Amino acid sequence: MNLGILRERAAGDRRVALVPEMVAELTRQGHRVLVERQAGVGAYFADAAYREAGAQVVDEAADVVRGADVWVCINLPPRDLLAGARPGTVLVGLLAPMAQARAIEQLAAQGLAVYSLDAMPRISRAQGMDVLSAMGTVSGYRAIIVAAQLVERFFPLLMTAAGTVRPARVLVLGAGVAGLQAVATARRLGAVVQAFDARPIVQEQVESLGAGFLTLPALAAEGAGGYARALAADEEARERELLAGPVSAADVVVTTAMVPGRRAPLLISEDMVASMPGGAVIMDLAAPTGGNCAVTVPGQRVVVHDVIVDGSLNLAAEMPNPASRLYSRNLVNFLALMVAEGLSAEDGGPPTLPDPDRDEILSATAITREGRIVHRGTVEARERLADPTPQGGA
Repeated sequence: MNLGILRERAAGDRRVALVPEMVAELTRQGHRVLVERQAGVGAYFADAAYREAGAQVVDEAADVVRGADVWVCINLPPRDLLAGARPGTVLVGLLAPMAQARAIEQLAAQGLAVYSLDAMPRISRAQGMDVLSAMGTVSGYRAIIVAAQLVERFFPLLMTAAGTVRPARVLVLGAGVAGLQAVATARRLGAVVQAFDARPIVQEQVESLGAGFLTLPALAAEGAGGYARALAADEEARERELLAGPVSAADVVVTTAMVPGRRAPLLISEDMVASMPGGAVIMDLAAPTGGNCAVTVPGQRVVVHDVIVDGSLNLAAEMPNPASRLYSRNLVNFLALMVAEGLSAEDGGPPTLPDPDRDEILSATAITREGRIVHRGTVEARERLADPTPQGGA
């Protein structure tokens, strides 16, 4: 098959979908790989490294699009590039289809077969393809490193001739992969760490990292596939009430709570921010879906009530080299599954797609097929856009 790699065009994202090491693996398998010039330079992978791996480096992105049977990316490419893809082309990426339902509808009408890796089911067999976990590892680590730079306190306990300096108190809200990595990193830096998650099943994982687990009653919120479910309004209010004390005592709060296809739950009110010590830091990893904090401004770092609130939209992209390596391995594993299940391409013709009914991973990640949206969450998101009536409204 002909595989195409484009330079990422999302603002501030220097990652690349496939690194030279993985390209070499694909070319050894007999695939032809087309790479847009300078696609990897932002992550410190030179064009020469791609050539050495057996790829063809081309000057124009449009040539990659026209020549690819399977087009791999991280973010959804811009519309002008998508328009040049041949019908039947396969697009694989981290595409947030429920948040971009209109764009996905256009791709379906164009005849593209779209697979999105953020729809990966949380099952054991899919762990090697779990891009969200890989990027969560990077963003959780990065959140603590950034917080340690911003907060005007020492993370570890210090005993000096001038007296003892207490360690920073870190609170992590949401103990998924990003949250657990934040817990582990903060503990390595010497902070006193507590974590909370509405899924009690993660308590053992938190405590194994040396952190305390906040047990709040009657808030179990585990949804299908291991993802968190959306809380009702009264449950969110109860959650904020229970978290008010731990938040007010924290020097650093990292929030990671997100629900697929929904606005992030509101965990921290403005009053809770005002109760925190001056100079404290909130790292809101849920900023891309609205934020867990009431005063978060997505894409900006603001100071509210003397508290620094960071609403970075893509912390994983701030470490482009390791993030690209992890993403690339996940992607190659996914492509291997697709090929094993029947993905193939003859010169000049559209790719033959694997039968989604034969594999639950391919069934879950398939977003469009044969000119229509087949992913239930994206269909529902598109219907919500078509019918703006609020739930419960007249």
